[in-house]
Amino acid sequence: MALDYSLIKHWKFDDLHHAYTHKDVILYALGIGLGQNPTDPRELQYVYEDGLKVFPSMAAVMGYPGFWMKDPKAKVTWTKVVHGEQRMHFHAPFPAQGEVIGRSRITHVIDKGAEKGALVVTERTIHEAGTEKLLATVEQVTFCRADGGFGTSDPGLDPLPKVPATAPDTTCTLPTLPQAALLYRLNGDYNPLHADPAVAAKAGFPRPILHGLCTYGVVARAVVSTLCDGQGDRLAYLHGRFSAPVFPGETLQVDVWKSADGTAQFHARVLERNILVLSNGVAGIRA
Repeated sequence: MALDYSLIKHWKFDDLHHAYTHKDVILYALGIGLGQNPTDPRELQYVYEDGLKVFPSMAAVMGYPGFWMKDPKAKVTWTKVVHGEQRMHFHAPFPAQGEVIGRSRITHVIDKGAEKGALVVTERTIHEAGTEKLLATVEQVTFCRADGGFGTSDPGLDPLPKVPATAPDTTCTLPTLPQAALLYRLNGDYNPLHADPAVAAKAGFPRPILHGLCTYGVVARAVVSTLCDGQGDRLAYLHGRFSAPVFPGETLQVDVWKSADGTAQFHARVLERNILVLSNGVAGIRA
C-alpha cells in the first residue's frame, strides 16, 4: 500500500513536555553500558548524582512522540517499518534534571518506488522548558519498506559519506551488556521484540535484539571516549546508518578515521559475527 504523501507530510504532532530526574539520566547511561568501569571518573560522571552529567545521546529518548506510524490513521504498513538512520546535533548540554519540550515535524517524504519503499524523515527539536533554549536536534530516517510508489516525493537528504578505504586511525572495542535491552527499554521503548524470546522468534531472530538507539548510544560512547577524552559536551553531532541488528551481550568494534577539521568518520561491527551494524558514521568534535 502506497503512502498518502500529503497526510504524512502534514502529520500533526503536539508539543511533548518531558520531565526527567537524576534517576532517568543514570538509567539511560547504565543502559548504554556506562559505569562498567565504576572507578573511572570519565564514566562515573554519567552514573553518579554528585556532579552528574547527561550523556548527549540521551537526546534520543527526550521528548520522543512514540511510534506514531502505528496509528491506523497514518495508513502505514508499520510491521514492515525499520529504523534507517539517526542524525543528531547537540547544541548545548542538558541540565542534570528538569523538563524539556520536544517539537516534532515531518521534513521529508521520499518515494523510492513501488517495489522499493519510502523514506520518512522526522525532525525533533528539544528545548529547555521555561527558557526555550535549543538543546538538541534529532532527525530519524524511517524506511517504510512496503509503502512506496505514491509518486510525489521530496528530494533526499544529503547522503552520509562512506568511510575511507584506508586503515582506521583508532579503534575502540566495547562489550554490550547481556541485559542491555532489558535496561534500555525502561527509557520508554517497550517493544517486546527486545525482551520476549517468543516475539523475537516470530520475527525471525534466535533471541531478542538490542534497540537500534541503544547500539547508537554505545557507538556514541566509543566516539566520546576516543575523540573527546570522555567529555560528552565536546560532541557536536553524530550521524549514522543502521545496517544490522545487535544481540545483547555482543561486542562492538568501532573504527574511527580522524580529520584535521574536527570531524571524524566511523563504523561499527559486531566482532562475534564479523558483521557491520552501523555504517556511514560521521561526527563533529568541539575543541
